[in-house]
Amino acid sequence: MIEIRRASERGFADHGWLRTHHTFSFAGYQDPRFVGFRSLRVINDDRIAAAAGFPTHPHRNMEIISYVAEGALEHRDSMGNGSVIRPGELQRMSAGTGLTHSEFNPSDSEETRLLQIWILPMRQDLDPGYEQKRFDEASRRGRLCLVASVDGRDGSVTVSQDASIYAALLNEGETVRHEIAPGRGVWVQVVRGRVRLDDVELQEGDGAAVEQQAAVTDEIAASVSQSSVGVRQATADVARISEGLDDISLSMADVKTVAFAVSEGSVSISKRAEELSSLAATMNRLIAKFRI
Repeated sequence: MIEIRRASERGFADHGWLRTHHTFSFAGYQDPRFVGFRSLRVINDDRIAAAAGFPTHPHRNMEIISYVAEGALEHRDSMGNGSVIRPGELQRMSAGTGLTHSEFNPSDSEETRLLQIWILPMRQDLDPGYEQKRFDEASRRGRLCLVASVDGRDGSVTVSQDASIYAALLNEGETVRHEIAPGRGVWVQVVRGRVRLDDVELQEGDGAAVEQQAAVTDEIAASVSQSSVGVRQATADVARISEGLDDISLSMADVKTVAFAVSEGSVSISKRAEELSSLAATMNRLIAKFRI
């Protein structure tokens, strides 16, 4: 079963320094029909203005994963960590018993596009933790690269949940396949561009929940074109998150076309041609909560 969440239906807030869309209920946007998907609690897609950001604020009992799609994000926390996260890097912060942190756009001229994923931990009140790793383009090109997992295997960052995040950069005509275990669910979110999930077309900002009980194969194919103004060929960056009985697949693009892809069942996601000259769209904030 596939349930579509269209971009036009999402919540939106413009704070001046931050423009954000909410795929699921979050902060001042509340919709009882969309309160999450299993144990995934948040997917934030934010555009942060130059020299602006989130001042110091607290978190507790949440696995927070940050992925910078454009620009950079400067992070500081109460554990003593300080770093700048750039495209291709993944940061994991385990809030556990509690911590505070701040996030700012360090540029005086460029906007930052940030995606954050919040996942409920397996247990409450764990020790806070921090981890950051870079996954270069070659490791994600044309294949699903494991970037986060419960055991940190294959060089991925660790998360305190039975969850895995995979990332892939797909060129035109490329396809990746992934076997999905029975009883798992998938969330698909299109960041930029267009994709096809089975026979359903998803556009930028669209999302989809896919649930099926039997073991299935997830197929993602990308077909990306150059823009009419000669912009070089785009790539799709696809990540899949699986948690407990979940398989959440997210597709993100570092600079051009992006699609979140999460699927379970016999599905196929095909990236369709588009004009990349129109990719200066406003930054969205997506917040997903998993139903369990």
